[in-house]
Amino acid sequence: MQLLESKLHKIDRHNYRSYSMLRGEYHFVDFDFFIDITQTDPAAPASRVRARRKWSLTDLEWLKEQSTDYQRAARDFIARHFADLAQQINELQIDRPGQAVIDRTAVVFDEDALELRFRVNLPSDGRTIIAKKTSNLLTYTMPKIIRRATIARELPMDELKRHCETVEDQVALRRQLAEKGLMAFVADGSILPRLSGDSELPMAGAIPFTSPDSLAIELDAPHRGTIRGMGIPKGITMIVGGGFHGKSTLLNAIENAVYDHIPGDGREYIVTDETASKIRAEDGRCVHNVDLSPYISNLPMGKDTTMFSTQNASGSTSQAAWLQESIEAGAQSLLIDEDTSASNFMVRDERMQSLIAKADEPITPLVDRIALLRDQLDISVLLVMGGSGDYLDVADTVIQMQNYQAIDVTEKAKAVVASHPTRRQPEGTTVISRPRTRKLNRTGLKTQLEEGKFRIQVRDKTYMRFARDYINLQALEQVTDASQLHTIGWLWFQAAQGKGWEKAPAKVFNQMLNEHWFRSMPQYGDLAKPRVIEVMAVLNRMRSAEFE
Repeated sequence: MQLLESKLHKIDRHNYRSYSMLRGEYHFVDFDFFIDITQTDPAAPASRVRARRKWSLTDLEWLKEQSTDYQRAARDFIARHFADLAQQINELQIDRPGQAVIDRTAVVFDEDALELRFRVNLPSDGRTIIAKKTSNLLTYTMPKIIRRATIARELPMDELKRHCETVEDQVALRRQLAEKGLMAFVADGSILPRLSGDSELPMAGAIPFTSPDSLAIELDAPHRGTIRGMGIPKGITMIVGGGFHGKSTLLNAIENAVYDHIPGDGREYIVTDETASKIRAEDGRCVHNVDLSPYISNLPMGKDTTMFSTQNASGSTSQAAWLQESIEAGAQSLLIDEDTSASNFMVRDERMQSLIAKADEPITPLVDRIALLRDQLDISVLLVMGGSGDYLDVADTVIQMQNYQAIDVTEKAKAVVASHPTRRQPEGTTVISRPRTRKLNRTGLKTQLEEGKFRIQVRDKTYMRFARDYINLQALEQVTDASQLHTIGWLWFQAAQGKGWEKAPAKVFNQMLNEHWFRSMPQYGDLAKPRVIEVMAVLNRMRSAEFE
């Protein structure tokens, strides 16, 4: 601390760039402090710093003996607590988690110490250093917050344990899905609606969810015990109902349940197959050498759809590509909302079949392929549908949402099918195969790095810049945190160090995202672990990506 004060005294009233002299390691009485990167300008991104405190000084060493999921939740809780303590101090910033509890680097545990990684906005008067104010921040205010966030007696321990146990329960519930033949589980008492369209907070006064008896199942959680709720079986499930009754709300809760949630979120006992991918139409996106032939073929002028590429996909083409890309990346469940889908990709009714001959229609709609996905590829589909009853012919389970409550109408749907048979003719072949695994040209990524313009920048969860490429991600609803995009950029950076064609990029990224995924990355505090599904989804939208 004295060394830090001495350095600050020497640069008092100097130009702001002189803060670079502070980079280095400082030993405080009860923690070590590292200034890794200093900002070059008051308006530049804040300086990156770390604080390491030995376990023996925290009374939290027992956390090392807990499960990896318990530790993940504990690190998440400490980051939230640090953020709460620092919320009145504009100069201190940590990567604050949202409603989901995902693996992130804001707080790191290792064998020797607990480490906080955060940012500091170094004070100035214009572009002039004010040493006294900076000294007060770094040697008094900041140490006080570090200590309060990293010692047991200063932490709300009951809340920490509840936080961690809730996460362990969700992990346990999710692990039971496969053995119970389920793709998702929605616990009784869950609060599905959110506060607003741009908020993930639960809506006050919302009607708690209750499972219909016919779909009710009990799962076991290590801390909470037996939990009753609605089990959504594998296969083809339709969510139907009138407008504004909660169809999309249920789907949104399920799509977000690939992640764990904090206590009080309302969705903390909703769990979904961790490979589930929500797909939709996405006009204008790029597509790289994807086999669309199960859904689109016989294009005008004989364009090949087995290795289809475009920089400006239509709605139906983009949705077909997303479906194939998801399966290629390992998705075993697909989530689809009619409202965000291309109508001609979803269904072609009997009148349109009579008007336009199949020979003149290159699209084979999903309604004629969905049963093959289930029966031949073991892919489950959860589908929100309010406008077309043609999917009732292939649905295994039909759930009606009425006033935000679920009603099992499967038997009623079967009766409707029997009394109102469709006259539309099935289209396409009776065989479907998994999309081939495309090869990624990693040298294409490396070229951008070698041009000296390498950057990873993220704006919210909607845009990402990698080197010279700006990637529009507004359609990716399952990216839950912008910090996941930072990690994706660094994964690509590592992949770019290789040579030649990579045969199985999803498999390689999965290996890179192992338990210690962040150890091969910069010691930044704003990285969060993505799913391989999202790593590949973002890569597929990179216009300069090269797949073979």
